[in-house]
Amino acid sequence: MRVGISAMGKDEKSEVSEVGGRSPYYLIFEDGKLIKAIENPYVHGGRAGIKVAEMLKNEGVEIVVCGRVGRNMKDVLEQGGVKVKEVENKKVEEVLKELNEV
Repeated sequence: MRVGISAMGKDEKSEVSEVGGRSPYYLIFEDGKLIKAIENPYVHGGRAGIKVAEMLKNEGVEIVVCGRVGRNMKDVLEQGGVKVKEVENKKVEEVLKELNEV
């Protein structure tokens, strides 16, 4: 399963970002392994959530995990068949462990 997680940094030890569209980074994992760290090019400027959602769909993610997801971002992801999971106060590694237990 390919997962995109909003993060404050570039690795699994990072905190999950509280925001979706304006997250500093997105970490892409496949089968629990980090395959790509993307510095969010849409942090500043309009329509960040929609642009990030399109970027993540293009990366082939099946689920996106972040703090809060705006309505527009959530709609674009769900219309593309991508699941959305919102979490609070977690590290990326905790989220990965929880996803693997499901």
